Amino acid sequence: MTTTVQNLIGGRWTGDPVTVRRNPARPGEEVALSPSATPADVDAALTAAQEAQPAWAALPAPARGAILLDAADLLRARHADVAADLVREEGKTLAEAKGEVRRAIDVLRFFGSLAWKSSGEVLPSGLPATTIFTRHEPVGVAALITPWNFPIAIPAWKAAPALVSGNAVVLKPAELTPLSATHLASALAEAGLPAGVLNVVHGSGAVAGDALARDRRVAALSFTGSTAVGLGLHRTLSERRARVQLEMGGKNAYLVVDDADVAAAARIVAAGAFGLTGQACTATSRVYCTPGVLPAFVEALAKESEAFVPGDGLREGTTMGPVVSEQQLDTDVTAIRQARADGATVVAGGADPDGQLLGPTVLADVAHESGVAKEEIFGPVVAVIGVDSYEEGLARVNDSPYGLTAGVCTTNLATAHHFAAHAQVGVVKVNRPTTGLDLNVPFGGVKDSSSNTFREQGTAALDFYTWSKTVYLGH
Repeated sequence: MTTTVQNLIGGRWTGDPVTVRRNPARPGEEVALSPSATPADVDAALTAAQEAQPAWAALPAPARGAILLDAADLLRARHADVAADLVREEGKTLAEAKGEVRRAIDVLRFFGSLAWKSSGEVLPSGLPATTIFTRHEPVGVAALITPWNFPIAIPAWKAAPALVSGNAVVLKPAELTPLSATHLASALAEAGLPAGVLNVVHGSGAVAGDALARDRRVAALSFTGSTAVGLGLHRTLSERRARVQLEMGGKNAYLVVDDADVAAAARIVAAGAFGLTGQACTATSRVYCTPGVLPAFVEALAKESEAFVPGDGLREGTTMGPVVSEQQLDTDVTAIRQARADGATVVAGGADPDGQLLGPTVLADVAHESGVAKEEIFGPVVAVIGVDSYEEGLARVNDSPYGLTAGVCTTNLATAHHFAAHAQVGVVKVNRPTTGLDLNVPFGGVKDSSSNTFREQGTAALDFYTWSKTVYLGH
């Protein structure tokens, strides 16, 4: 069944569907048809947002929050259908898709509930008969550019804090996943979100995304995607001093030291490397092992990889979905073949996909300077690299232009604390997979993984979409 998706501009669904999205597990099956927004569409969406924002900001915060809570209830009632559509357009397993839709629901509830929390604070003054207080006010119009790998969760965790803070939003979802974002927008519209407060434009980053970034009506832009695109957006937005929030690439590392539980370490790394088909910005991509555990860890990880069965995410028995697109598959396969040519040993999986199904791949005997150890792949491929000591392993973990997540497997509390203090990343995991984060905690990276400014998720997410005003009240 093919679903027709349209842009949402000023409360109206509009746009001719011209872009076809096919099921990555069944490339012959059409899933969705979506528009390709023009600069004129973006202009109309921004006009609608700018006109709707003042009245939305004037609405009491609890009333704004109530709409998010009602939207969460609507998504909850449609949970199974939304998850099935997510599987069909993105390729996750049904269990992963259900978890992601559940995350979007919880995000709406979290930020909807925050509307009842007081904002600002009262501060003492050194002047007589004076009260000082702060106000947190919306920035205005926020543009959100989201990726295909979490097609409903990421739009939700960007849009919810923006909306509850009183901003109007223009969302540009990834071209590969128009349907999941439409489910989110539909739920918010049906919950009573006023026309123009949330607008959705489908299309390419080069056209719709660029038009958003260059328009001076956009006060803040939040982007998740590649480092190259993100840095370009940063330059564009910074020239006019608009706010920009970037969550970009990663080459996430794990360090397994001699005192680690090898079997547990293999399970942890496998979950982080092969879950979600390795298509997560926080996925484990390189593992450093000290000499005492290296051979046993390689063997254990290869064994763990056998538990991941690639297939159609809607079929029973599938534990890993297909690669999202032929372009991404080519990137994965090319990286594996180049690693082999550079001397790496393929101990599990390999570059022999069945359609867009690529098995989990474990590479050993990887050189420190090889491409597979340095460059982001974004697939179910992990490189295992030997190091002489914990100190060398930590240095290798930090020897990257990226700094999103990193982990260490150890039974030594001192080692765990030392790693947490010295790993140059935004999120540290000790004896836990690099993937996965609670929705109430700040998320973001350092170096080329982030704009190194505002964090996403948790109450910290509100900071990006508001600015603080200090008020002196004499009496």
